[in-house]
Amino acid sequence: MIRWKTDRFAGWGRTSPAMARAARPERQAELDAAFAAAREFGATLPRGNGRSYGDAAQVTDGALILATRLDRFVSFDPATNLLVAEPGVTFADILAAFLPRGLAAPVSPGTMYATLGGALAADAHGKNHDRAGAFGAHVEWFDLLIANGETLRCARDQNADLFRATIGGMGLTGFVRRLALRLAPASPFVRVKESRVDDLDEFFEEFAASRDSANFTVGWVDALAKGGQLGRGIFETAEYAPDAAQRPPGLRAPKPIPFDLPGFALSTPIVRGFNELYWRRVPEAGRDGIRALDRFLYPLDSLADWNRLYGKRGFHQFQAVVPDGPARDAVRDMLDKVAATGNASFLAVLKTLGGEGHGLLSFPMRGVTLALDIPNAPGADELLTALEFVARDAGGRIYLAKDSHQSAATFRATYPRLAEFEAVLAEFDPEKRFESDLSRRLGIRGGAA
Repeated sequence: MIRWKTDRFAGWGRTSPAMARAARPERQAELDAAFAAAREFGATLPRGNGRSYGDAAQVTDGALILATRLDRFVSFDPATNLLVAEPGVTFADILAAFLPRGLAAPVSPGTMYATLGGALAADAHGKNHDRAGAFGAHVEWFDLLIANGETLRCARDQNADLFRATIGGMGLTGFVRRLALRLAPASPFVRVKESRVDDLDEFFEEFAASRDSANFTVGWVDALAKGGQLGRGIFETAEYAPDAAQRPPGLRAPKPIPFDLPGFALSTPIVRGFNELYWRRVPEAGRDGIRALDRFLYPLDSLADWNRLYGKRGFHQFQAVVPDGPARDAVRDMLDKVAATGNASFLAVLKTLGGEGHGLLSFPMRGVTLALDIPNAPGADELLTALEFVARDAGGRIYLAKDSHQSAATFRATYPRLAEFEAVLAEFDPEKRFESDLSRRLGIRGGAA
């Protein structure tokens, strides 16, 4: 029997929690029963491990079907490295099971605790997008429970429109029962090269020199630096190190943050001081070293519930990508606006992306992406709106898995395949059973924005 519980749910940023009923099926048959029962509660939405930042995985006064106990490996073919798994499997599960065999997910978001279903819904990207593309590029097929209760096999040559709509579709097309992901060769260690970067121009020079050759590239930016130091930070490249003469480590146990920090803990003077020390931790001449793969890919996972650093009011994450041509000026404008307000944390990331994703609402394009944590403090709304306009005017777009603020007008202007997506929803979900607070805010399918 399916049990429903009414509770408060929020994204990782915790800025706009919502009450909803939720069920947590443990078997595929229970998923069918939960979906049938959810009809009486109104709008329905799948939810993974709650690692999207904004309002994408919540539905006010609706029904959430939680995937976290649908977390089994169904099959694995060692000849092709094809893994069939349920949607609640996490990237941590894959690392634990397959890294000792020399395999890992070919693309991973910034936390190992995201689920495969969530990564498909967001068409997640990682630090190797120039080399590997986004998550959806490596999914061969998936079985999707759609609005009328049927389950359809979706692939590039089978229900192809639904396949493209589900990749990056933020859970609005249905509930993924299982998916087939092709794993990639990996090693437990990477060799990391770190360089101290003095300003934004130097960052762009580093990216230009490495994006077509390095496996992984990523930059940490001091978002509070101004003037001649605007855009300073640390640039990292990494390659797998299969011959590293070290014993493979187990996955680390995260250290808990037992309470919400007070608001002053991330005040501008404290963050500015931290950024100065963090920038100087890399020698002026740079350095090379060996690092465990999970410590490189998921640095924040060393802290459990690290979102509590921002206190009870939470934080917004803003992530936008802009095309290569206007990228330098657009990123400079964004950093200028953030530095002028002082409303930023120590978490600011700059990366390059290699091209368009496979989904109708996929975020990536060839260009540069900037991700910023914005504490939910006075002035945050105005800053987020200003950043939104910079990205839009530069021909970019905002990542739906991180978004908690952008307007419906900006969304419609920056996702050119939205009409195709809405047409797929109209065909397969004419009653609008699948909705989220994000889809309502952005007016997807003409809903209230």
